[in-house]
Amino acid sequence: MAKTITFNELRKIKDQLPSGSMRKIADKLDMNEETVRNYFGGTNFEKGQTIGIHLEQGPGGGIVTFDDTTILDLAESMIK
Repeated sequence: MAKTITFNELRKIKDQLPSGSMRKIADKLDMNEETVRNYFGGTNFEKGQTIGIHLEQGPGGGIVTFDDTTILDLAESMIK
């Protein structure tokens, strides 16, 4: 199920994550850590991929639409 938030909201979630969360999410989902970082707005496409997100320019840093919220859901559960 697709979900849409602003890029600034996505960065706020990333900034609230405890240290080491990117690695924990990557390990849990058996994926490259840079791919998880790219999900949160990173741009290291030599070592990681971009998966399940679409960015559109606009207010609030733009709009981010997620095809798959698995990484976002894990991140939000780590914040709570």
